[in-house]
Amino acid sequence: MDSIALSIFASRIEAICEEMGAVLKRVAFSPNIKDRLDFSCAVFDAAGELCAQAAHIPVHLGSMAYAMQGIVSGIDWFDGDMVMMNDPYLGGTHLPDVTVIAPVFVDAQLAGFVVNRAHHADIGAESPGSMPISKDLHEEGLIIPPTKIICRGEMQNSVVNRLMETLRNPQESMGDFSAQISANKRGLQRLQALITKQGLVSYLHDLGELNEYAQRLAHQVLSDIPAGEYHFTDVMDDDGMGNRAITVKLKLTIRQGCIEADFSGTSRQVAGNINCPLSVAAAAVFYVFRCLMPAQTPACAGSFKSIIIKAPEGCLVNANRPAAVAAGNVETSTRIVDVVMGALAQAIPEKMAAASHGSMNNIAMGSVGSMQQGAWDYYETIGGGMGASLHQHGCHGVQTHMTNTLNTPVEALEMRYPLRINRYSLRRHSGGEGKYKGGDGLIREYEFLAPAQVTLLTERRTHAPWGLQGGAPARTGQNFLNDQAIAGKVSLQLEAGDRITIKTPGGGGADC
Repeated sequence: MDSIALSIFASRIEAICEEMGAVLKRVAFSPNIKDRLDFSCAVFDAAGELCAQAAHIPVHLGSMAYAMQGIVSGIDWFDGDMVMMNDPYLGGTHLPDVTVIAPVFVDAQLAGFVVNRAHHADIGAESPGSMPISKDLHEEGLIIPPTKIICRGEMQNSVVNRLMETLRNPQESMGDFSAQISANKRGLQRLQALITKQGLVSYLHDLGELNEYAQRLAHQVLSDIPAGEYHFTDVMDDDGMGNRAITVKLKLTIRQGCIEADFSGTSRQVAGNINCPLSVAAAAVFYVFRCLMPAQTPACAGSFKSIIIKAPEGCLVNANRPAAVAAGNVETSTRIVDVVMGALAQAIPEKMAAASHGSMNNIAMGSVGSMQQGAWDYYETIGGGMGASLHQHGCHGVQTHMTNTLNTPVEALEMRYPLRINRYSLRRHSGGEGKYKGGDGLIREYEFLAPAQVTLLTERRTHAPWGLQGGAPARTGQNFLNDQAIAGKVSLQLEAGDRITIKTPGGGGADC
């Protein structure tokens, strides 16, 4: 294919993913999906290799790219099927992220898959928001192995009913599941039309060309990194169960454009829920190297062929079932990005940045008690400071790295839930000093207008985001209940009038 034809082909598939996302956003019920945009959409080939993705959530997309082959190979697919799953040990991330997969058939032949993954604030955990302080996967909610929610075009009502029986607000949850199904139906329409118009043989040939082009671009970029071994170690603050300063250790080996990320020496899996499956660790590694590639690099399997991930079985970043993983997807994935960037900063400091705020600053909340009339669940992440580089200051008050969600508007929160946002501002002077300063974090204060249960899962409260090339570290984050400091990972029962204040970390500074 000539370059123009290849670019048009890549854009057509990517546009399908974008349109799926637009449908999901518009049809969903919950603020998590329609306001925060905590979802991702992608297209895969018949073997489960990534073909294209929209610019959605890196931890969703990278983990799907790593694990989809194993998921789809174990299912007998028929035209009209849709499968849902959320099992972290079968290619998921954590239980709130539910994946819906639909096969694409053209002339009775399996041609590929359209897939979306969306975060559900209620997936059946005892604590509202389904992000509990947990020590076992089963405490985190309903575990869904790959299950057909639609079989040959027929909705499996028994599956849907069993699912809804476990949820606190089934009407909102069913709306979100229906939105995911609708997004896949739009993707099916668009991809079937593209393949039918082009012809299946031609489509598969062009996919091969696309992957070869992506692999060439990736190899060229990776070959520019000086060969050698680079080491970096960082720590997680704690696991919420008393274990502290938990090590994430990386040896990054670079030879002739090939990358090996070896996490040997990383702490063993822990009692708390900061463990993560290997698919999440892979997503974090893929993300950093994808950021080094040119913007025109296709987001397909060929981009990652030269990257090998190794981690001892049973360690923090390759945990064994049934280790708890709710915060591993959000917090440990972010720390993995920090260690990969820290290692690469030894090889190519001019292309790296200091550590960003290093936490998604998770807050989950909802009404007290089990299923009831008017029960509500909500979950959100809060931005912080971005790390500075050797060329520019870090950005203030943004989501960084493994999340790409938006801020939930104050109006949306106060309209739907018994909450008042008293303060939402930049946390001035929280970024690290240096020739180039790290970005500042945020301050967000919630006042509860009714009794509620709240869970915080936050990091960088004791170990600060590091600076680059002598730049100063950022200020650590802080959490408060009614102006009294509280732990980084905690579950609380609140009364009407109680206030939670979260002050997020800044980003590290950079010197030349």
